[in-house]
Amino acid sequence: MKVLVTGVKGQLGHDVVNELIKRNHEAIGVDIEEMDITDYQSVESGIKKANPDAVIHCAAWTAVDAAEDEDRKETVHLVNAIGTKYIASVCKELDIKMMYLSTDYVFDGQGTNPWQPDCKDYKPLNVYGKSKLEGELAVSDLLKKYFIVRIAWVFGKNGNNFIKTMLKLGKTHNTLTVVSDQIGTPTYTYDLARLLVDMIETDHYGYYHATNEGGYISWYDFAKEIFHQAVELGHTEYTKEHLTVSPVTTAGYGISKATRPYNSRLDKSKLIENGFTPLPTWQDALNRYLKEIL
Repeated sequence: MKVLVTGVKGQLGHDVVNELIKRNHEAIGVDIEEMDITDYQSVESGIKKANPDAVIHCAAWTAVDAAEDEDRKETVHLVNAIGTKYIASVCKELDIKMMYLSTDYVFDGQGTNPWQPDCKDYKPLNVYGKSKLEGELAVSDLLKKYFIVRIAWVFGKNGNNFIKTMLKLGKTHNTLTVVSDQIGTPTYTYDLARLLVDMIETDHYGYYHATNEGGYISWYDFAKEIFHQAVELGHTEYTKEHLTVSPVTTAGYGISKATRPYNSRLDKSKLIENGFTPLPTWQDALNRYLKEIL
């Protein structure tokens, strides 16, 4: 199978291309230099030239706080909403399947119940969430052969993420305060890439949620486990003698530009119902990841 992957320079796009190649699929990875998704002509010519069997659309504006800046809102909309619509339009014309990576941020993050993949109670709290929802709606309105996969708390080898930030801050600070009232589950791009390729090989279309297994945690819980595992791997600079990690509420932490959801719990049971193998636990994923980067 020939698959076009957008956002190949990002954490997820990079791993998806590697997974496709590992399975002897023909992977065509593109980024803005090869295909500017905000330009319809570029999208049309890029996809038609590649002539793929499927498109996995990983490219996105993901800087959540920066998306709130007045001078950036139009760009965020262009990338996440209009760009996705352009890709879906060409996929419809060529009758090829499309996978769109979305986010828990399409919901309002209230309550404690896990969000169901087919829930339509959309109430995004910020510019990023609104733009990703518009992308979702464009895909589902235009196409029949689509996968919309919502993910959360993503980390991978390429680019920045929470784990890298914690490890960096842990070397330069004696105390860290981490938010303890936002709840979700981390997602390792290496594991997610395997699942996405599993999915694109089928015609089990629809909405899905995908994160690692291992239960729901707070960012504070995640930070504690990051440092605990780093110490077990021999990095003594993160021991309790050198570093104290304390919980703080979102309100106590201070106001960020973007309002963030408290409840990022995603129900993943639909994966099993459709015959897909769930991801490993986030604890196991974190261990493998730290061994890669430390």
